[in-house]
Amino acid sequence: MDYNPEEITYEELLQIFFDKHSPEYNVPVRQYMSAIFYHDEKQLESAASALAKEQEKRGIKLFTKILPYEKIYMAENYHQKYYLQLVDLLKSDIKKHYPDFKDFVDSTAAARINGYLKGLGTMDMLMEEIETFGLSEKGKKRLIEIVDSY
Repeated sequence: MDYNPEEITYEELLQIFFDKHSPEYNVPVRQYMSAIFYHDEKQLESAASALAKEQEKRGIKLFTKILPYEKIYMAENYHQKYYLQLVDLLKSDIKKHYPDFKDFVDSTAAARINGYLKGLGTMDMLMEEIETFGLSEKGKKRLIEIVDSY
């Protein structure tokens, strides 16, 4: 994810992280662990404060690690836009616009569709933006069917 502090604060990102994530499971495999990365002392303090508040709010221990940013490695290709890659029609529609895999992975449309396929977002949200995804009529119909099934 690219972070632009002129568009969103670090604290807002932390709130989104906890709103959309389930860090109450202690996952022993490093690549699947819950983690917040920080670049400086201010971000470290913000992350620690957000974690403490979230634990108090949920009333349970959260297994989110707070770590200094060093280097992030991209996940293997089969993990990228995972849910989108499972639906051949939608994947094919998006790859018509982004035939290069890196562009496919970086595509906002692919990210949004992947989120809907995961069960994030509502039908109202989808209907507001579906025309911006560049899907075929069959692709739009399939995406609507999947989201409607949730």
